[in-house]
This record gives sequence, C-alpha cells and structure tokens, in this order.
Amino acid sequence: MKKQKFNVTGMTCSACSARVESTTAKLKGVKSASVNLLANSMLVVYDETLLTAEDICHAVINVGYGASVAEKTASRQTAQADGHLKAMKKRLLTSFLLLLPLMYVAMGHMLLLPVPAFLHDPALLAITELLLTAPILAVNFGYFSRGFKNLFHGAPNMDSMVAVGSTAAFAYSVYAAISAVVGGGEISHHLYFESAAMILTLVTLGKYMEARSKGETGRAIEKLMDLEPKTACVLRDGEEKIIPVAEVVVGDTVLIRPGQSIPVDGVVLEGSSTVDESMLTGESIPVEKTVGDHLGAATVNLTGSLTFRAERVGQDTTLAGIIRLVEEASASKAPIFRLADKIAGLFVPVVMSIAVITVIVWLLAGATFEFALTSGIAVLVISCPCALGLATPVSVMVGTGRGAEYGILLKSAEVLETMCHADTVVLDKTGTLTQGHPAVTDILPQNGNVMDFLRIAAALEQNSEHPLAVAVLDAAKDLTIPSVTDFSAVPGKGVMGVLDGKTYLGGNAQFLQENGIGVEERHDLTTQGKTLLYFGEQNGAYLGVIAAADKEKPTAAQAVKTLQQKGLKVIMLTGDNADTARAVGERLGVDQVIAQVLPQDKEQNVRQLQEKGHKVIMVGDGINDAPALTAADVGMAIGAGTDIAMESADAVLMRSDPMDIVGGIELSHAVMKKIRLNLFWAFFYNFLCIPIAAGVLYPIFGLQLNPMLGAAAMSISSVCVVSNSLRLRTWKPTAAKETCHDHCHDHCEFETHKEEKIMQYTLNITGMMCPHCQAHVEKALLAVSGVEKVEVDLQGGKATVQGGEIAELLAAVREVGYGAEEA
Repeated sequence: MKKQKFNVTGMTCSACSARVESTTAKLKGVKSASVNLLANSMLVVYDETLLTAEDICHAVINVGYGASVAEKTASRQTAQADGHLKAMKKRLLTSFLLLLPLMYVAMGHMLLLPVPAFLHDPALLAITELLLTAPILAVNFGYFSRGFKNLFHGAPNMDSMVAVGSTAAFAYSVYAAISAVVGGGEISHHLYFESAAMILTLVTLGKYMEARSKGETGRAIEKLMDLEPKTACVLRDGEEKIIPVAEVVVGDTVLIRPGQSIPVDGVVLEGSSTVDESMLTGESIPVEKTVGDHLGAATVNLTGSLTFRAERVGQDTTLAGIIRLVEEASASKAPIFRLADKIAGLFVPVVMSIAVITVIVWLLAGATFEFALTSGIAVLVISCPCALGLATPVSVMVGTGRGAEYGILLKSAEVLETMCHADTVVLDKTGTLTQGHPAVTDILPQNGNVMDFLRIAAALEQNSEHPLAVAVLDAAKDLTIPSVTDFSAVPGKGVMGVLDGKTYLGGNAQFLQENGIGVEERHDLTTQGKTLLYFGEQNGAYLGVIAAADKEKPTAAQAVKTLQQKGLKVIMLTGDNADTARAVGERLGVDQVIAQVLPQDKEQNVRQLQEKGHKVIMVGDGINDAPALTAADVGMAIGAGTDIAMESADAVLMRSDPMDIVGGIELSHAVMKKIRLNLFWAFFYNFLCIPIAAGVLYPIFGLQLNPMLGAAAMSISSVCVVSNSLRLRTWKPTAAKETCHDHCHDHCEFETHKEEKIMQYTLNITGMMCPHCQAHVEKALLAVSGVEKVEVDLQGGKATVQGGEIAELLAAVREVGYGAEEA
C-alpha cells in the first residue's frame, strides 16, 4: 500500500470535500481517502498494483475539481496559496469599486440623491446598470462555472446557490428591461442588477477572509525544515571535514562543539555535556549526555564537546519524522460538514423545482405566460441565498474579531464548529500549564540564615551557564553576590570555587558525596517533580539544598477546574518525567496524566482518543507538539510558544493564559449558537415566502408578489441576519467577566470596584522562596496600620493588601529582607 498526498483545487465547502472524498474512495484499489478542506489537500492510501496517482487525479477532475500530486516541499504550496490570495483580493477590490457606482445608479433616486440627467431615460438606465454589473459577473465567473458544474453533476454546493441566485436576479433584470423597452413601460422598478452584484461581492469577501488562513498551511513545515543544520563536522581518515548534512551516512563519526545544533540522530562515543532537547521533548531543563546516550537531530549542545556515531540520517531522523507527521496529519484531518451546506444540498434543487412547477401550474390554470414567468422568477429571486450565505461568515467575522480583542485568534470557521463539539482537552505541560523555565521553589539551609546560604549558592553559580544556575541567580537578584576564585565546572555533576578562603561545592548529591560531603537527600522534594542542587564545604560540612521546578501558571488550576465544570475531560500529555508530571497533575487536578512521551507518541495518543469517538482539543507551545496539534480536531497554540506550533494550530492564544482555552471554547459556543439561529430564520424566511412568491395567495386575495418586493424581502432577511450576528460584539469570556480591570469606567458592573480601587493594592514581591518566606511577608504587612486583609501568592510573587498606605506597605516588606514594588 502507498500513502500519497494530493493537492485538490476548486473546493469551496464541505459538500465539495465530501464529493471528492467519496469519488476517490469508490476507486478500485483505494483503501482510504481523507480530504482536508482547509489545506485543499487529500491523503490517499491505495494499492499501486491496481491504481496510479494519475488515475486518482483523473477521477477527481472528472467530477469538476482540479487535482495533482502534492509537491514534496511546502514552499511551492505556500507560493501557490499566496498567488491565489492575491488574485482573490484583486477580484474583491474590483467588485467593490464597481458595486458602489452601481448602487448609486440603482438606488440614488430612492434616496433623493442627485443623479445624471441621462439616467432618467429608462433605456440608458438599464444599459448603465448592465455595463456596471457585467464586469462584476465576469471577474467572479468562477462561481458560475463551479456552481453550475456541481449542479449538473448532482452535487450542488454554496457556489451553486450563489450562481443560481445571481443568475435569477440578472436574468430577470434583463427580461424586465427588454419587455419594458419593447412594451414602452416603466423600467426602473424592475431592475435587480445590483442584487446579482451584491451577492457575488459579499460572498467573495467571506471567501477572501477564509483564504487568508488557508495561506499559512505550508509555512509551518518550511520552518520545521529550517531547524535542521545545513552542515556537519565529521571525522574521516583521521581528519575533520565540514560536509553538507545530506552527505552524512550511518556510521559516520560526528564532532559537535558547545552552542552547535546536532545535525543527525546518533549515540555519544566520547565526552559529556548538557543538551537542550526542548524542541523535541518539551522539557525546559537541559539533559545531561554522556557515553552511550542518544542524541536527536536539531537539538542544541550547550556546554561540553561531544563525539558521536550517526545512527539515523536524512528522512530517518526524529526531526524528519516530525515533519512527516505534520504533513500527514494536516492532510488527513476530517472535513467539517457545515450546516449551511447541508441545507444547500437540498435547497437549490428544491427551489428550482418549485420555480418550474409554479410556471407549469399557472400555465395549466389558464394564466398568461408573463404572469406564470413572473411568478417563477419571483420564487428564484425571493429564495436568493444571500441570507443563507451571510449566516455563517458574518457571525464568524464578528465572533473572531471579538475573540481577537481578548487575545484568542481563530483561523477559520471550521475551528469554531469543531471546538463547539469537543469533549476532551489534551494539555501539554511545559510552557502551557507551566512557565516553561525552572525557578527556585525551596531554599533549605542546614544551619544558619536563608539569605547567607543563598548568597554562597549564587556566588558559586554565577559563572555557570546551566539553567538551574540562572534560576538561583534570579532568586538572589536583590542580594550582593561576592566573586569566587578558582572556579571550575564538572559537566553533568556540578561546580566548585573558592570564597573567603574556603572551597565550596554545588551540584547533585553524587558530586558532593564523591568529595566527602555527607548529603541529606530530600526524596520528598524529588517526588514533587523538583530538581535539587546540594551545597557544601570541601572540609565536609553540608550547607543545604535548593530546589527548583517549572512553576505552574497562576491561572492553570482555575482553567482545569472550569473546563471540567463545562463537562470536558482534561488530560495532561508531556515529554517530562513521570514524577514531575504526576506532581504537577495532582496540584492542578487534571483527570489523567500521560508522561515521558515523544512527539510521535503525543500524536498517537491524540489519534487513540479520536478512535474512541472523542472530539479532541490539543493545546501546546513547542515544536514537539506540532504533530499532535495538527492531528487533533482542534489544535490550540500558546502565543509565547514557537512559530511552528502557532502555525500548525487552528487557534492561537496570544496571552499565554490557560484561561483563554476556556474563552476559546465559550466563543465557539456563542458563535455557533448565532449561526444556527441565523440559518433557522433564513430557512424559515424561505419556507414562508416561497409559497407566497409562487402565488398561493392569488386565488384567494388576488395578490401576486412583485419580484421587487421579493428582492426587498431578501434584503430584509439579510439585514436581520447581520444584526443578529452583530450582537456578538458584546461577548465576553468568563475570565473577563470575573475580573474587573483598572480600565473599567466609572459605572462599572461591579458595584464595589470604586471603593476597592481606593484601598486595595497589589505588590510584586521578590525573594520569597518557601512558605516560611510567605509567612514573613504576610506578618509584616498585617502589622502596618490600617491593613484589614492580606493575601500572599508565593508562586506568583504577589501580595494583595486591603487598607494601609502604599509607602508603608513597601517599607514593611523591605525591612524583613524582601524586594517590593507596586504592581
């Protein structure tokens, strides 16, 4: 069996993708076919002995769409998407520039606006409107070619509705103009050229907005490819040679120095170092590497030099596998079947049938041909799909715009519809639920003062480049740090140096024990997922331990709880070790923790959930999350993450706040509710007005619907749809409703806000490392005159105080040895 990706052009809605998919799946030799409407692609698994790629392309072309074997690189696809977007923009601008004078000519006299004298002549008015409308129809001819082709193939779609509606309005206008000129009657009230032009222009606007998000499909893969180093230093015939990565073969001995990216997968032969593997595993703390350990392509060597043997090269590397997974996941994502397309599939043929039946029935009843034809055309005009066409895009445009104000960026309408039905949320840990970098959590001196111990630790670590050293220095940023002499670092173990004539050591427990220092190992901290740095004097005195961990984001626990309250299952999926993941999961209250997974495992876990019938939202921030983000029904990227994660995802949370996950889901429900309501009223309008247009009231009341009134009714239905959608402009996420910001107006919906603003302060506190520090700060603040309530957030480094004066509060905190400033 061969797996092949195809580019498919001409698809405009889920009816199109379903048509392409079903046609391909029926071919002999095809095991499976999956169309991705957003990416305009199709992934086919087929038997090469029974079928060729050309056969598949021909089958798709025969049902009215374009098809070709996909390019192996994303750059060509991106260039094609950019070209398509530019062409659509040009068509949209042309349509608007011609529509404005057309609307003035057609409706200026109704608004008592001055119009040129020659337009008072019926024939010249008709010719002018025709000349302005014809170019709009011409530049948007694709709707007619695709729409009628699909209609004739028995698979009508939104293009078919647009084509039929525009053609009906245009044909009736031509008919009315000819009959009036020939008969010498009034013409101005029977021209609907502007209706045909308006339909095409508005639909093109919606299509353009949709195409803008489609244009980003290939760029994520391009950036993944850019991560791979272009050259490698190999040892051949006893000499170092710089060669292109493509020329590295399995078994080559590769040399890598500090700061360089590892070119291929391999196993360490000599040396020891720390390697940043965050782009593959999501783990923020670098991993110690020594002889026998595995190295992955595109990871970064940080400290020591390494010599390793190439094990996997070219398309077999871990990075190449991630690229392949992103491409396949993008191509195989199931299409979204929009409610509007479901209605369209029945609506168009039914309306056309009603129009034909109307003409025949009135002719058989003895009516004149003009009467029968007018009734038939009235049916088509009043059932113009403008309201149905606007029901989705207007709600999406308003909803996504409102979401953007809160930092929630959604790339397409499909995202909203799928998110609305999700029942499972899979969350990456590092950078999504946590800050993404280690920070000191506990300072536990064996004897003596916390600050003195921290000062010694920071002095030792200030010459180290290890991330844990950075965490220690950040914790001691308010202290005066002395310099050490005779500094040295032992890769994978720790550091040592001389301070005030004494030699101090810092590192893992094994390092201190090797130097004769008895260490009190703190397994209670390691089981919480914390990394420990032990310190001691070379004479054997043990000084204490500092614990560091990747802290949870302040709103992470609230986000998990809110998602569960909304009925969603919350799973944490991470490449981090099991102890750390379990500890974080317990603190946040997630339903399930899956740890120590590689990128392909993340993607596989998401697919396993989907196979069980779950609709999955995946949230991540790293390159390692890209395959899972594209495989999930909805991929959400944290805005502070990598560009690749953001471009692989369907939604981006710009503020990196876990509560925005909740906001995105709430937005999807609000928008889809409006869309369903819009579609209901648009359909109900047609259900009510079509019989009237057909003339059912004429035998009883002698009323025949003038097509002009039909067009007016159509316009009113469109206005109602737009007005209902605009109500989304008042939408707010739960987090925004529960938080009263400083920019609230005087008449804030929270009545107590003005009083709290006068007497409530938020302080940024630095130097707090443990609950003992937290208690010190709280006690100092409560001692200030006028203070009624104090809440100290240890992890967030903040204190909320009600009452007192800001100067006295800051002074009180500083007096007990901590840094303080007003937030």
